[in-house]
Amino acid sequence: MADIFKLFRVHQYIKNLFIFMPLIFSFSFSDYTNNINTLIAFILFSILASSIYIFNDLMDIEEDKAHPTKKNRPLASGKVKKPTAQLLIILMSFFTLTTALFINIQLFSVLFIYFILNIAYSLKLKHISILDIFIIATGFVLRLFAGSAVTNIELSMWIIVMTFLLAIFLALAKRRDDVLLSLSGQETRKNIDGYNLEFVNASMVLMAGVVIVSYVQYTISPEVIARIGSEHLYLTAFFVIIGVLRYMQITFVEEDSGSPTKVVIRDTFLKLTIFFWLLSFVVITKLI
Repeated sequence: MADIFKLFRVHQYIKNLFIFMPLIFSFSFSDYTNNINTLIAFILFSILASSIYIFNDLMDIEEDKAHPTKKNRPLASGKVKKPTAQLLIILMSFFTLTTALFINIQLFSVLFIYFILNIAYSLKLKHISILDIFIIATGFVLRLFAGSAVTNIELSMWIIVMTFLLAIFLALAKRRDDVLLSLSGQETRKNIDGYNLEFVNASMVLMAGVVIVSYVQYTISPEVIARIGSEHLYLTAFFVIIGVLRYMQITFVEEDSGSPTKVVIRDTFLKLTIFFWLLSFVVITKLI
């Protein structure tokens, strides 16, 4: 059972917290119904995402066997058999999509698109450079739409753009880790064929700058200032800038960007930065 549980990659659920972003950016923290609906969407999205992770592991068994760390995954190591994994995929995807259909047709549509897109990604699209990171980024945007679907909160262009850009930045950092493994003689992934270290480094620096500028533009946009009744939201950009710089330090100096979720989970500096960003956001939008 422990090995089956590992297939779910529960640590990756941190990415699904983007489902709560419509609540945060709409400043609707106290709506009980929306909070519960968003939590349900988070649970369903997480279960569906786990089914995708299992499917991806099935497709990558041979490549994972050659990877220095992924060789220990339950399927690659042989601790969980293929029929068990296939059954889990069917049960988990059927449960989440059926439940979403009864709850909200829009939520079902978002989950279905996410499911189909990621199946295609696992089968073929992840081997097409640049397109692969755009699909990953689209997955983050779909999380926003899942949160919007169950709360009826309309997404602004700002939250969509910023989420998409940040996701590309994180995906590039992950690709950089794969490139480094290749340079050390451990070429374990076909999806790095269109990447090299120079390209990834330049792209990350570019995306880091765009993410920061986009966030600053969001905080000083007239519509946001008018909605929250405060001109001080730009102060939260301090934590965004320092968070991006810290992630780049982990990537370029410490060379440890293989899994964005694991980076965030184990890095105290990043966790504190995110906490104080959220705190400052709440204080400015609610108290100032």
